Amino acid sequence: MIRIRGRVRSLGLPTVWGAAAVTYKLACPLAQETDLRARLVTSAVFFAVGTGLILQVRHALMRELRQMRRVAGAAQRALLRPLPSRVDGLDVAAVQVSAERGASVGGDLYEVVATEHGVRAVMGDVRGHGIGALGTVAAVLGCFREAAHYEEDLGGVLRRLERALDRHLRQEHPASAAEEFVTLLLVEIRPDGEMLALNCGHPWPYRLSRGRVEQLAPDDPHPPLGLFPLPTALPTLNLGCLEPDDALFLHTDGAQDARDAHGRFFPLATVLEDAVRDEPDSSHTVLGRVSTALRHHTRGEPADDIALLILTNGRHMSLRGAGNCADSHDAPAVDGTPLTQRR
Repeated sequence: MIRIRGRVRSLGLPTVWGAAAVTYKLACPLAQETDLRARLVTSAVFFAVGTGLILQVRHALMRELRQMRRVAGAAQRALLRPLPSRVDGLDVAAVQVSAERGASVGGDLYEVVATEHGVRAVMGDVRGHGIGALGTVAAVLGCFREAAHYEEDLGGVLRRLERALDRHLRQEHPASAAEEFVTLLLVEIRPDGEMLALNCGHPWPYRLSRGRVEQLAPDDPHPPLGLFPLPTALPTLNLGCLEPDDALFLHTDGAQDARDAHGRFFPLATVLEDAVRDEPDSSHTVLGRVSTALRHHTRGEPADDIALLILTNGRHMSLRGAGNCADSHDAPAVDGTPLTQRR
């Protein structure tokens, strides 16, 4: 009822203006005359009415657009609910930048949950962006929030995500289901700091440790979820150890693919090195420096959605002698040599 009344009010003034113009044309003697002065007055009247109608319609459309953005923003906040600042000893910070100007809606997704298996996190990127991607984001996040607690390993979580995505695409996008996909990175951080991962076409994360930045790239990722069926075997990959005060930086490809006005890519690794050079005392500090550099690089208009997530190990405990975790911290990351695969 409120919406109907709003539409009636938005159409009321244009209707009055239109009726006044028609009345002038039919009833005013001046409008019936054909001399130059009468024609000029008549033209001025209709120009004023036309301008008023255009402005009123524009105002109504802008009001509808703002309302749609408010609704979409509320839906996005419900889906990408604010993450807690601390999850089972890990400090958490996240930020998202939408590619749609003036909107807070994007196709990127992330979540961090504490489970009996360790802290599990997902970072994903739905094909496309804006309001159209919200349904897929909801399907993936809803499934992850349940599967993360009940599946014993990340392979089980990923298979449930695949089934949920397939079901959603067949129901909501039957004509283009074969063209839709989601890139996903699943990470599990165990109480001793050991990090396990599964990757479906997503950028590998960075480890920030004692002022050093290293990209953890243990193996080629699987294809994005939705393009091809998952392989029969899904061994998790060991990303090494997240020692106390170390941080894991996850991001979507919108960050590394962002370009400036001259077409140059955003130097993500270099910016990260600058951000941790002074060893800032919080994840939010690093995140703020990187997001500020991104906005400056793209002049506030990125071509794709961008999501950034930092998990910092605030568990002040000695990991030395913690078995495989401590040993894997020195495993090679960026020279192409695979890290240990956990089967």
